[in-house]
Amino acid sequence: MALGVQEREEFLAGRHVAALAVERGDGRAPLTVPLWYWYEPGGEVRVITGADSVKARFISAAGRFSLLVQQTAPTYLYVSVDGPVVSTTPTTVADMVTEASRYLDPEGVGDYVSGSGVTESDSAGLLTLAMRPEHWLSADLGWG
Repeated sequence: MALGVQEREEFLAGRHVAALAVERGDGRAPLTVPLWYWYEPGGEVRVITGADSVKARFISAAGRFSLLVQQTAPTYLYVSVDGPVVSTTPTTVADMVTEASRYLDPEGVGDYVSGSGVTESDSAGLLTLAMRPEHWLSADLGWG
């Protein structure tokens, strides 16, 4: 059964490791990689990646990407979303803290941010990409 708008947005806003997929443009299947992300209902999906990464290069060329998040314990749920990249900015300390705070205990956030090399004046070669959700696919398969 498909999730309603509020349910799918709340699920996407939850703490999940996402699978990001982006067109390669070379006749191969899309590049698909796991990553951290953040999202607030009604807003944009944000991800951090290296400015020189293969992922960044493919996203720049395609102008869009998709994310899939899932819950594998009963009940099985998933949300897939894709859309255009609406901004690409140097990663800030605030971006790092926002992302890390979703996945790490409070004491680990500072170590993660300082280990990233991102400072108030240097993004350490990282980019924060914002994607505007355009297409949604979701389901609660109800197993369990």
